[in-house]
Amino acid sequence: MGEMKISRLPFPIVGVEKSSFKETYGGAEDVVVSFCQLIRTEAEADTCLVTMHPIGGTGWLPIMNEFVRQGVHVLACDGRYRGVDTALNMEKICIDLGNAVRHAKQKLGYRHVVLLGWSGGGSVSAFYQSQAENPTVTCSPCGAGPDLTKQDFIPADGLILMAAHISRHGTLTQWIDASITDETDPERRDPSLDIYSADIEPPYTQAFLESYRIAQIERNRKITAWVKHKLQELADKGRENEEFAFVTHGTMADPRWLDPAVDPNDRKPGWCYLGEPRIVNNGPVGLARFSTLRSWLSQWSYDDANADGPKSLAHVTKPVLVVGNSADDACTPSHTQALFGGVAHNNKEMHEIKGATHYYLGQPELAAKSAALACNWMQRQSLMDGADRTGG
Repeated sequence: MGEMKISRLPFPIVGVEKSSFKETYGGAEDVVVSFCQLIRTEAEADTCLVTMHPIGGTGWLPIMNEFVRQGVHVLACDGRYRGVDTALNMEKICIDLGNAVRHAKQKLGYRHVVLLGWSGGGSVSAFYQSQAENPTVTCSPCGAGPDLTKQDFIPADGLILMAAHISRHGTLTQWIDASITDETDPERRDPSLDIYSADIEPPYTQAFLESYRIAQIERNRKITAWVKHKLQELADKGRENEEFAFVTHGTMADPRWLDPAVDPNDRKPGWCYLGEPRIVNNGPVGLARFSTLRSWLSQWSYDDANADGPKSLAHVTKPVLVVGNSADDACTPSHTQALFGGVAHNNKEMHEIKGATHYYLGQPELAAKSAALACNWMQRQSLMDGADRTGG
């Protein structure tokens, strides 16, 4: 039997959206573009997985081809902030995902559309589905639009959350360096909380972890208070449509990366999905490294951001599958469990792929197993036709 031929059809979803100022690079001021690719075989399918990450890239994950080999098509879409989350607004990402769901249903004609929320796409998918089923968000946390209650979103038929974390703001707060005491001078630190100093080594006591977590939340709230003050300051000067960009140092200092006993799984100690945590902590690719005021409130503020996975899932009525990877060095078991626990109804399942890492890189057999598990679930939910696939 020959290798299954998989095609990728790229296309944009283009819309017009009025805004007070431009926050994405290039193009006409009010034109919004989401670049998509439909991944499929020559065989027709009645089910489409729609996947979107806040900053894109899901279409090239190893597991996407595995889904297609199982008989389902995948619509992988990059929202308007592809690769750059400096000014990212989670409510606008929700609109981009809604446009993709509508396109899959009405333009491409799929009978079943299931959201595939991978990694940071998990909370986005949950947030979208909650607003599609029961819209409540009338504006972003910064006080301006968009009003999601006026979007007429189409609910998906089910949700698959795979290697997903609870939210961008929740994850940042668990990863942020609690020892930094001065946002303008990250070298000023509280030595009693500096996990990268020689004086504090794992294993960590429960008392230390509790004080560290409290300090992390306090630091997030301190930045948020400054952000709100800065926005008000601009408004008071008659500059309400202006923005201000800033840097947040130290955003990869979660004790779990150094102490495998914290939220234990099969991950490699002293490592995270971006590399050595100490280097990532102040490196250019750390979470929230570069941000704007409004974006901070929408995607990073511990108390203000709306796109919260577990809270959103409490309002979802469609079936939910949660899949965790046992060697994941980005989204650890507590996040998987929190997402599963957030679903208020009983039509939910949680599974773990033993030995799988975050991206399934170099693990094609585990990616195939994970995809087969999800497709088997969709078949049992009457969301996908085809023979039973166990992935065994």
